[in-house]
Parts: sequence; C-alpha cells; structure tokens
Amino acid sequence: MTAKRTIAALLLVIFLISQFAPVAAASGDSYTYSYWGDAVPAPDPYVAARVVYGADLNIGGLSSPQDMYISRTGKVYIADTGNNRMIVLNKALQVERVIAGFEHEGKQDTFNQPEGVFADEEGNLYVADTQNRRIVELAADGRFIRAIDKPQSTLIRDGFQYAPSKIVMDSAQRLYLVSRGSYEGIMEFDQDGAFSGFIGTNRVKFNPADLLWKRLSTKKQRDQMEQFIPLEFNNIAIDGDGFMYTTTVEENGNSPLKKLNPSGVDILRSKGYFPPKGDVGTRDAGSIPGSSIFVDVTQDEGGMYSALDSKRGRIFTYDKDGNLLYMFGGLGAEMGKFRTPSAIGMLGEQTLVLDKDNGRLTVFEPTRYGSLIRKAVTSLYNGKIEQSTSAWQDVLKINSNYEVAYIGIGKSLLKQGENKEAMRYFKLGNNREKYSEAFKRYRKEIVLDRFGTIVLVVLAAVLLVIGATKLVRRRVAGKHYEEVGILKNPFYTMLHPFNGFWEMKFEKKGRLKIAIGVLLLLAVFTILKRQYSGFVVNYNNPAELNSIDELKFILLPFLLWCVANWSLTTLMDGEGKFREIVMATGYSLMPLMLVYLPQTLYSNVITADESSFYYLLNTIAVGWFIGLLFVGTMTVHQYSAGKTLLTMLLTLVVIGIILFLGMLFFNMTQEMVSFFKSLYAEMSFRWQ
Repeated sequence: MTAKRTIAALLLVIFLISQFAPVAAASGDSYTYSYWGDAVPAPDPYVAARVVYGADLNIGGLSSPQDMYISRTGKVYIADTGNNRMIVLNKALQVERVIAGFEHEGKQDTFNQPEGVFADEEGNLYVADTQNRRIVELAADGRFIRAIDKPQSTLIRDGFQYAPSKIVMDSAQRLYLVSRGSYEGIMEFDQDGAFSGFIGTNRVKFNPADLLWKRLSTKKQRDQMEQFIPLEFNNIAIDGDGFMYTTTVEENGNSPLKKLNPSGVDILRSKGYFPPKGDVGTRDAGSIPGSSIFVDVTQDEGGMYSALDSKRGRIFTYDKDGNLLYMFGGLGAEMGKFRTPSAIGMLGEQTLVLDKDNGRLTVFEPTRYGSLIRKAVTSLYNGKIEQSTSAWQDVLKINSNYEVAYIGIGKSLLKQGENKEAMRYFKLGNNREKYSEAFKRYRKEIVLDRFGTIVLVVLAAVLLVIGATKLVRRRVAGKHYEEVGILKNPFYTMLHPFNGFWEMKFEKKGRLKIAIGVLLLLAVFTILKRQYSGFVVNYNNPAELNSIDELKFILLPFLLWCVANWSLTTLMDGEGKFREIVMATGYSLMPLMLVYLPQTLYSNVITADESSFYYLLNTIAVGWFIGLLFVGTMTVHQYSAGKTLLTMLLTLVVIGIILFLGMLFFNMTQEMVSFFKSLYAEMSFRWQ
C-alpha cells in the first residue's frame, strides 16, 4: 500500500512539474528591450507544442512553402511553392483538400511556383501564381473561376515585370497584391479584376551628400550610380477593418512595418521605446549582427500584431501602440526553431510558423506568462480595466523587470481616475507621455483642492523677496564699490560685460576665488539637474549616473579651455595672463550657474506640453555664456572681434589636439606596461 502511494505521489509531482515548468522557466532565447535599449531576459511567452510535416498529413513532403493564410473559421491555406500546389487544412490541422491543378478553358492547368495565397469568407482561393505571372481565383472546391493577367495601364512603367507574390482582399472585394520587383507600391484591383493603381509607395530616402554628388556628376557617371528608387514590399496582410500590414526590408531609415489605411497612408503607431522593427539597432546575436529582416506579419486580437524576422528566426509581437510585448523563436534544427521561416499566422491564441527550408509547420502555444500578457492587452483594449490590471499584476509576479506591465497598469489606473498612482507606474515603465498626462490631471486636482493655500504661499513668497531686496539695498546704499565688490562683481559683469571685464583686467576688481566658486557651484547644480530634473524632461539613466564622473563634464572642459586658450594666445600676442583667462571663463559661467537650479525646480511642476520654456531657458543661458566668453576673451587679450572669434575656434582645435595626444600617450603607456609585464613574466619563466 505504501509503495503504491509513493508511486502515485511521484507521478503527481512529475505531472505538476510538466504542467508548470514552462510558466516561469526561460529558455535563454526570449528577451525584451528596456527603455535604455538593453536586452532583458524574459520567460518564454510561447513554446512549441507540435511540428507538422507533409508526411504526417500523408501528402508527401512540403517543398519550399512560401505563404500561409488562416481564415476566420480556422482553415489554414498553405502555398506549397516547390510542389506547385495549394494545401487546405482544417482547424485541427488535418488535410481537407490538396489543389495541384484545375481545369481552365477545357484544358488541365497547373501552378508554377505560387508564392502567395488568400481566401475570402466563402472559401474562394486567390493564388499568386508567380512564375505564370497571374492571379488565379478558384472556388472552395477547386474549380477555376478566373485569372488576372498583367494589366495594361498608363500607370505602369515600361519594362514592368508582373510577378505577383503576395495577395489579400478587403471587404469590398478589392484585391491588393505585392509584385516582385515593383517599387511603385501595392497594386490595387477592383472586384472585376481591373487595375486601379498603386498605393502605399515607400518614400525615397537618400543621403544629401549623395544627391549633391549626383548633381555634379556627368551623365555617364550618373548612369553608373545607384538609383534613388523606393524599396519594394515583400509581404502584406489585412485585418477585419480593412487595414493592411506590410513588411519591407529596413534600409536607409525606412520603417520595416507599416499599417496602411485604404488610401495607402501609414497609420502604424509607434509609442513604444523603439519603433516596431524587431531587434534594436545592430544587436549582436552570435554570428548574425544587424537589424531584423521582416518577411511576414499577421494581425492578432486586441490590436496586437506579430512580425516574423527571417534573419534570426524571431517572432516579435507588439500592441496597438507599438510596445514590444514579447518575442520567441530562433534559428536551429530543434523543435521550436527554424532554418528559413517564411510565413506566420494566428489560429486563436496559437501561433503557426511555416519553415521554408525545413518544410514544416510549427505550432506554438502560449505559456501562462504569454497568456497573461495577452489577457492584459485584450482586456484593456475591450475596456475591461479591472481584468487588465489583475493580469498585469500577475505578469509582474513572474517578471518584475517587464516595463510594459507597469505601463499597462498605469493606463488602467488613468482610466479609473487614480492619477497619482498612475504617475508612479508610468514612471516605473519610463513612459513620459502618459506620465505627463497623468501629472496634468493630478496637478489640476491639487490646484482645485488647495487653491487658497497656494495663493497664500505665492503671496508670502513675493512679499519675502520684496522685503529682502529692500533690506539689501539699505545695507549697501552709500557704501563704496570695494566694500561689496567681491560679491557684486560677478553679477555686474554678467549684465555689463564690457565694463565688468575691463575692471577685472585693468582695475584688478576680479577675484580668482569667485571664479572658482562659480565653477564649483555650477558643477554641483549640474549634478542636481541631471539627477533631480522632472521625469518628463530627464532622459538620464539613473543606473549610469555618478556624481564623481559628472564632475569631468564641467571641470575638465573648463581646464582644457583655459590651458588651450593660454597656450594659443601666447603665440598670438595675447595680453591675457593664465589667471585672467581663468577668471574671465569662470565669470562667464554665471548665467548657467544661475539658471540651472531654478530650471531644475521648474521641471518638476511642468508637463511635456509645457517643456518648451524649460528648453528655452537652457538655450538662453548657453547663448549668454558664449556671449560673455567672447567679450571676456576679447577684453583680456585686447583682440579685435574678428581675431577673438578666430582665437576661440582655434582654441577648440587645440583642445582636440590635446585630447588626441592625451589618448595617444595613454595608449602608449598601456602598451609599455603590457610589454614590461610580458618581459617580466618571460624572465620569471626562464629563471624557474
């Protein structure tokens, strides 16, 4: 009896492990991107549940299948390109029909390397018969209905090669197809098969320098240059509302994903940390660096959509705002990996991926982690706020580093009017736009609730400033400049630079300790500004901020400027001493020192829409500083305006030379240290 219970308990434990292990475990291949662009490991949102080969369906092996379409009823249509046939599967992925030929004008006709397939609500098939250069429409039972050959139109350029590769249809029975080599855009046909024109053309982007060079070149040289033509689309999908999702190889800044309305205008939202383009930048992934290459895209419920990256075999899923929700997949021969993925589709919550080179269909099912994300997104999309919040909270229990979950909870709280709490979650999710919206509402609440108190505090502050000003004026009235000059001179110089710098040089009214004090205060205020500026304008990574390191961005440029200017002006008949250069430069920093602290305080009470004045203050302070530095340099060295400008520009060049020599010396020192270490190690080895 005891042995039976023990065996039963072991079986129960094994069953529970098998059920719950995929929930929290991560394969190491799944990740998301943080706001700062770092790839953050994440649990697997999907796992491969089944792999289907042609032999499993008793129809022979698949050969280079290029496209797949899944209807609303759950039927799966596969363009088995290498075998020149269409395969129709039911919801259970069992074969319903294989169409390898059809009767056309009394003769047996066949496909020739078909690369695209679509089906309407009645089950009629639309096949992009690529090498036959036509569109073939078949009834649900495989009967031939019509063929759409190359259209004749003045809108089509000479030499256009009609080679349809992907095709979709909207609710008005208009056909949209991608033709290989067509950079004019997506071809549109009306319900009668007549060509209407091109829509959604990718915009041409080029380097201005290339354009200038092309304008200056001869005709023969221009003919040998690369032409500025739009990129062609490589795939297309359509949702129930008639919006088309397209994929394009990302190049020269073009977006690899688009969502086109019926007029061909891209309305894809990009409110996430990065545009929906797969891997960020040129992520190094083994021996495959570079940006993602999307070859297919499919719409999903709740405004979500998934794109297939052929470069690394990844599936990237985004919400309607362009936030990356999760990714999974990869290259390889094992289950759940691909060799050359070619098509993607959604069958309920299952994700189906077609692998061209492996000739198989992989079925992915969501883990608990993936299901919770999907539930949270779809619930918020459908207005079920409480369910969305609960799901996001469960997601955070599994992955506390998932920033999109904080944004999702913040959105739910914002809809409920919990503005202060929403601000906290938006800040955790690094969403400044939504944080600004929540802060604006919260600030309005505070102003309405405490209007009387705020008015009294402002009035008291104004009276305090007026009283302090009168007191200072009484104390300094009638006193000679020398008695208060040590404090007055920096402010006087800032407002009257010509007189102030003249008195500094020729009347010896400048103080070196004041200049150093301004420099140190500026360093302190800069540190405070970078760390404590309001969230809506503060784009500094808190994990990378270091007060000691911040000093080099103030003290080092100051020292380099003074040394470089003194070295240069010594050779250019400058009359300024090093002490005077330091004082003039330090006094010139006054506008920055005075602006930074109130600017930091101001940034904590503004929204993103009100940040223009914040940046304006910064621009005014920098411009003022440059003007003071110009006047100070001119006065100290007794230069003309033209020579002063030339000297300042050459000073920047000298700073660059000093930095270059410093780096060269540092590298040479490292090489010498490495050499002596190697020599010591070699000698120690020989002596043993």
